[in-house]
Amino acid sequence: MSKVKLYTTPICPYCLSLKEFLKEHNIEFEEIDVSRDQEAAKEMIEKTGQMGVPVVEINGEVVVGFDREKIKNLLNIKD
Repeated sequence: MSKVKLYTTPICPYCLSLKEFLKEHNIEFEEIDVSRDQEAAKEMIEKTGQMGVPVVEINGEVVVGFDREKIKNLLNIKD
């Protein structure tokens, strides 16, 4: 099982789309709202050098934005 960490904000439409995508494929994930958790926001910026969301970390590999193909590849989703 992949370890998936998702950095989001409540008003981000791409975050909502990414969460739906993960749910559709039965992928469990830990969601971190960086608008409420300043330490997590700092951690995300240190990892990516960016302030934009969504950011998804899959088994230590960081993907900035909802890059569907890269995320599918990292999670071995075939469809």
